[in-house]
Amino acid sequence: MNDGEGQRCVALIVEDEWLIRMELADALAAAGVTVFEASAGEDALTYLQGDHPIHVLITDIRLVGTLSGWDIAEAFRTARPDIAVIYASANPPQEARQVPGSVFFAKPAPMQQLVQTCYQLCPLMRGPSIGG
Repeated sequence: MNDGEGQRCVALIVEDEWLIRMELADALAAAGVTVFEASAGEDALTYLQGDHPIHVLITDIRLVGTLSGWDIAEAFRTARPDIAVIYASANPPQEARQVPGSVFFAKPAPMQQLVQTCYQLCPLMRGPSIGG
């Protein structure tokens, strides 16, 4: 399902509603994606301090704590310019806050569409195997 030497796409889900986070994590794992989870923006930032190879960030906008999904995406893009970003929120999109090249889904977002977009954006999933 991926190209590379046994590597898997890695996604970080930042979502404070545990049921949504669990459902998305399960769907991504079933699609062959390694998943890390954070329930607050501050928790998500700990992944920047580690050496976790995160390829796709999936974040809600309104989170518990002081940081928003906008803040998290900006911090990740500053530290890791190549990370793919997917926003999934009931809040309206704010184009001025979205990082370049990101994707926005309005909740409730179709789970399969979120998984497919994650798969398409992951750099380990791109290459000769896509489309054929």
